[in-house]
Amino acid sequence: MTTDTYNTIREARRAAAQPREFADFAWTSENAAQVQTIFARYPDTRRASAIMPLLWLAQEQMAAAAGSAWLPVPVIEFVAGQIGMPYMRAYEVATFYTMYNLKPVGRYLVQVCGTTPCLLRGSDDLLRACADRGLLKGGVTTDGLFTLAEVECLGACANAPMVQINADNYEDLDYASLTAILDALARGETPAAGSAIGRRASCPEGGPTTLKEMVA
Repeated sequence: MTTDTYNTIREARRAAAQPREFADFAWTSENAAQVQTIFARYPDTRRASAIMPLLWLAQEQMAAAAGSAWLPVPVIEFVAGQIGMPYMRAYEVATFYTMYNLKPVGRYLVQVCGTTPCLLRGSDDLLRACADRGLLKGGVTTDGLFTLAEVECLGACANAPMVQINADNYEDLDYASLTAILDALARGETPAAGSAIGRRASCPEGGPTTLKEMVA
């Protein structure tokens, strides 16, 4: 038995010991319609390909219903049953991709990119801002609002350093700007996503430097 196989079996046994409080999980009427839209993307003989968007949809429903975007075992079982997939195969998908959470997280999942471009541009300062705000990696703050994770590249290297909070990207950050974002979220506000210094997409700081007549 390989180490990876052993770890998968061990994690499956641990997950199976979770409370069954979500055993009655079912799609909302809105999400049930969305499931049919997802199924329409794939041939009937390839319905297993829908596992990733269905797990994501289930995680979003959990966030709306329980205030925490995660996938308890009964929910993974439900999704697997929707496409006739063995639970273990669905569980393997959920454990492979970091976009799925297998334990409860805070209302705001703060993912700090620590890959080289962000590291060189100050991601350690962002982690320090999170720590000073009481966020701990993998844990939930006492108010239930925040969970911190350090992750690999989130695809906005030109605007490093950046974080992803739930589905929003915040870019060109420093200690002060991230602290302000966390404080705003704690107050129930919705900070504007994107560049903290006003860049549009990955434009140069200060705006375009060439073809300005086309911008005008």
